[in-house]
Amino acid sequence: MSSFGKIGVVGAGMMGSEIALMFALAGYPTLLSDASRDAAERAVARLHDVLDRGLPRGFWTAEAVETARRQLSVADNLDAYADRDLVVEAVFEDETLKRGLFAKLDAILPADAGLASNTSSISITTLSAAVSEPRRARFVGTHFFSPASRMKLVEVIPTADSDATFVDAVMETMAAIGKTPILVKDVVGFAVNRLLHALVLESIRLVEEGVCSPADIDVACKLGLGHPIGPFELMDNTQNSLSLSVHEILYQAYGERFLPRPLLRQMVAAGYNGRKAGRGWHRYDSDGKRK
Repeated sequence: MSSFGKIGVVGAGMMGSEIALMFALAGYPTLLSDASRDAAERAVARLHDVLDRGLPRGFWTAEAVETARRQLSVADNLDAYADRDLVVEAVFEDETLKRGLFAKLDAILPADAGLASNTSSISITTLSAAVSEPRRARFVGTHFFSPASRMKLVEVIPTADSDATFVDAVMETMAAIGKTPILVKDVVGFAVNRLLHALVLESIRLVEEGVCSPADIDVACKLGLGHPIGPFELMDNTQNSLSLSVHEILYQAYGERFLPRPLLRQMVAAGYNGRKAGRGWHRYDSDGKRK
């Protein structure tokens, strides 16, 4: 097995929709679905805007953009995935939700189709327990990074039962869509999130201690460490509630070093969830632009 033919992506948020876009740009017939068809159609409309903005900047060729428009389509429901060769899950970071989805897909997909989860912190082996034993050999984690249309890295995480040939096929497919895959052991948080959230937690401590403001720490990480985006900008873009959820998961796995910070809990409880909410560590206007 060297590649897959037809691709499905479940979850049309910012991450899932851009994952679907990457497959479509590479020429894979790609189905995208969400809780409703309207939500998936709105996501595809946003992707068309992403393509329109990226074309004059040279992110993609005109031919690739036309291919993406042609190859990307919306699924009414999960039954439409019955002919898919690989389905990537990119729904909310909730283990019960993800396991329920995988159980449904397991009953719909062809016997030789594969499943992948874009979870950022949940054990892939644990998620694979939701599907039948034969399917577990064709189950991996594919952890993309936001924004998926620009970030090159994908962590590929085999389960305890993943077939090596299937894992190789997933690695090759990630390279085929323009990503750089790395193999990571199935541990909670994988590799990058353990590194990232150690930085995030220390950044919040600096704010709690009055050492620096969120804005100054963002500048420090960009200019001093060469990061493309600061930790507080990143949390606002991906929602503070998600960061808190990841910290809870890491804390349960590794103890005190990942204990969620009180200030982040306060922010989430107050509804200061980031860019979409209009307020997080920074403030945003109605168009999502930082004030």
